[in-house]
Amino acid sequence: MTGERPEQAAPDERGDAVGQDPAPQPDPAPEPEREPSPLLTLRDGLPPVVDTAEALAEVCAALAAGTGPVAIDAERASGYRYSNRAYLVQLRREGAGTALVDPIAFDDLAPLQEALEGTEWILHAATQDLPCLAEIGLTPTSLFDTELAGRLLGYPRVGLATLVETVLGFSMKKEHSAVDWSTRPLPEPWLEYAALDVEVLVELRDAIAAELVAQGKDEWARQEFDHLRSFEVPPRVDAWRRTSGLHRVRGRRALGAVKALWELRDQLAEQRDVTPGRIIPDAAIIAAATALPTDRAALLATKGFHGRGAERYANRWIAALREVAEMDEADLPARAPRGDGPPLPRAWAEKDPVAADRLQLAREAMAALAEEHGLPVENLLTPDYLRRTLWTPPATREPGELLDAVAAVLQGYGARSWQIAFTAPVLTRAILDADARAEAPAEAPAEAPAEAPADAAAEAPADGPAAD
Repeated sequence: MTGERPEQAAPDERGDAVGQDPAPQPDPAPEPEREPSPLLTLRDGLPPVVDTAEALAEVCAALAAGTGPVAIDAERASGYRYSNRAYLVQLRREGAGTALVDPIAFDDLAPLQEALEGTEWILHAATQDLPCLAEIGLTPTSLFDTELAGRLLGYPRVGLATLVETVLGFSMKKEHSAVDWSTRPLPEPWLEYAALDVEVLVELRDAIAAELVAQGKDEWARQEFDHLRSFEVPPRVDAWRRTSGLHRVRGRRALGAVKALWELRDQLAEQRDVTPGRIIPDAAIIAAATALPTDRAALLATKGFHGRGAERYANRWIAALREVAEMDEADLPARAPRGDGPPLPRAWAEKDPVAADRLQLAREAMAALAEEHGLPVENLLTPDYLRRTLWTPPATREPGELLDAVAAVLQGYGARSWQIAFTAPVLTRAILDADARAEAPAEAPAEAPAEAPADAAAEAPADGPAAD
């Protein structure tokens, strides 16, 4: 109404009047720039490379006289060489300093193994280095893996440089991480990079070990580290099936061509000790297997067939393709390999709906459990162990017996005691709940209200009771 004052808008939860523009707010103060972490440097300078028996004897004596655990790392020539051998071994121990040992210069590193006997090894990502160290005769009696410990502690990123900066406050240069460590002599900047990898590994271990104790996870870590000591690289089964682009190949004969070319390339790479991709890339294998050329000229004219060894070994590529062309259909590889494990999870619902329900229930519970304890779910239990247990669970359904049976199955696969204590009850509950849901009778649909007879309206009085 004219002359009346407008009604005041009510304030909302923030104190602003609803329906009115909020009062202008000052711009938030910019966050202060974080000081960059100081660059990690070698406190003792760069040591010489140990490549003589005399120098090795001196290093072994110094390491044996040192105290505490020993930090150890190895450099391989991944991406350049076929082998996984170590081309440099870095060590550091309190009282001994840092040593850079060239394992290629020695037939035997037994003196180094003897000097390290009984000491705790500190490694970062131990599964990467243990196999190549074992090849040269170096195996730990006990170890501490800083990467695995970081995962157990719930660090979102567990690379060495990240952990060193996060935990110790030093930044590390990583510009030489992908160089060819089989190069001789090794350039000084590469050696400095390698030495820095063990420079503060002992200090990192001590800090992380204290965190494990504070979070009550030190026993978990101990069991994990003990398990790592027996780590071996699993044998490669049907490794050719990991050829990039294999999903584009159609037909068993083309699959056979991929297999034949991959295996020939692998043989040539091993003979020359170069990474297979340096002979011909995966893309060239897929191109040749798709086109299936029958002579050298057609092969070299195939679009996408290229690489350093494409022309050099052209006659051998063609010979492999011709052999595949003459094979019986039954001898050619199938699209899906036969395995002893469960099918891919996406196929469970079709093959066994109850098993699919078990898996879904277990995954949800495992994710919640992992979040509760602040660690990745795959560290709570190896995913393959979970799938195998749920695809073919123990036969008993008596809760106590089933729990014991599930625990025994997990132990047989290699799960550690702390993992079994957490996950066996989860898997047991998923098995029982999925069975109960499968056996529960389907709910009957709600009955619709009965409809009135079609002539009911005509029979009923329009107003009040019917007249007599």
